[in-house]
Amino acid sequence: MNSSLSDESLNDLANSLRQANEEFSRYYKGETGRRQPVHTVYGGAHLFKSDSAKRLGSLARRSLDQFAPDFLTFARAIDLPGSNELPDTFDEATELLSLLKNEPDKARKEKKGAWLAYTIYRRVAEKLQREPVEDFRIDFEDGYGNRPDDEEDGHAISAATEVAEGSKNGTLPPFIGIRIKPFNEELRARSFRTLDIFVTTLARLINGRLPDNFVVTLPKITIPEQVSTLASLLARLEKQTGLAPGSLKFEMMIETAASIINHHGQINLPLLLAAGEGRCIAAHFGTYDYTAGCNITAAHQHMLHPACDFAKSMMQVSFAGTGIWLSDGATNIMPVAPHRFTEGGAPLTPAQIEENREVVHRAWKLHYDHIQHSLTNAFYQGWDLHPAQLPTRYAAVYAFFLESLEAASERLKNFVEKAAKATLVGDVFDDAATGQGLLNYFLRAVNCGAITEAEAVNLSGLTLAELRSASFVKILNSQKAKKES
Repeated sequence: MNSSLSDESLNDLANSLRQANEEFSRYYKGETGRRQPVHTVYGGAHLFKSDSAKRLGSLARRSLDQFAPDFLTFARAIDLPGSNELPDTFDEATELLSLLKNEPDKARKEKKGAWLAYTIYRRVAEKLQREPVEDFRIDFEDGYGNRPDDEEDGHAISAATEVAEGSKNGTLPPFIGIRIKPFNEELRARSFRTLDIFVTTLARLINGRLPDNFVVTLPKITIPEQVSTLASLLARLEKQTGLAPGSLKFEMMIETAASIINHHGQINLPLLLAAGEGRCIAAHFGTYDYTAGCNITAAHQHMLHPACDFAKSMMQVSFAGTGIWLSDGATNIMPVAPHRFTEGGAPLTPAQIEENREVVHRAWKLHYDHIQHSLTNAFYQGWDLHPAQLPTRYAAVYAFFLESLEAASERLKNFVEKAAKATLVGDVFDDAATGQGLLNYFLRAVNCGAITEAEAVNLSGLTLAELRSASFVKILNSQKAKKES
């Protein structure tokens, strides 16, 4: 075969391209398989206690027990798929309950809507008991306000002390952090000081070992210099407090128009990430600050507004493949009953009780729909503002994965088999990204608690080791080795 160029003559091009490809791979790390929390719950720093997560769980369970005491009521309240086919009352569900309890596999095939409602309700109730909050953000910004310096200094110390106590006692949620004030000219000095006091106090109390998954949240970012300043500040704090280099991580809040497109007309998001010097692990969307900044009136400031979808699409494209977690914003309509019983007061009327139920159920349904919208658009995390939102947070996440579980299982099994056959005979299988996407579905379903590892292994046809590898390429190599042996 005739050719004009020798391998030697192409070495310079090959070397240059290899360097560029390696640089690309360093930036676009891809999914890690590491657990991402399904939400962030935030509360004012002045109110935070080491057992805050437990107390929020108790309030969430109380709300569920009061307004949805059984799976039929809860399913209809949030309009789970198939809920319109459920019995009207719990007394009419005796036979159905027997099937759900004693023959769950049969129920999943024959009564999918009922199985989904029953399974989700049970898993939500268990989650609220075991781990009601996955991520908590101690807030020194919107949920705290502007206070005298000595007061905020004191709360920075007390919050750090409570975190240290929770870390010692095992009462912290699996993810925790603080949100400081923005780095604008008005608030940067206060923000610097709060972060310094909090980290210094915490480092002293915990002997230099941070709680697992500790993170700092920087709000209202406009320019890359704010991000790079935070990265430098964290590095200095590590050096001064004895914390391990690189241990202080942060997340960016994308809640200004300027954070999306800067004044030069450039897409700002990649510039913000680059300014983080490898410390940034997540980007959170701020629905209400962003929409307000776009001059959208208050009545139309919500998570489904097209302006929000545009911003989140920009985030998705800018951060895809980088390993940066994406989080959506919050639903600001709270599931709170308008009529409350007071000790020694008159009992609620039937009309008031019914109005309470309707108000809470409407708010639950809105929250559920917002979360489903986020999940459909690959925003697997969001913000919750009230403990009564926790039941619908977990219900929406579990429903998202459980509803399409069987279809995803069959598709992954077929895909692995097809890919393994191709690699076994020496063919190039060039659709590994699709395979990794299917695998990520199961990893996320396990990490969020929708299914167990045992269920994932059974449904996917993978071994536990293959599942935990979190790598479709490694699974192919494993499958190939099995068939060659």
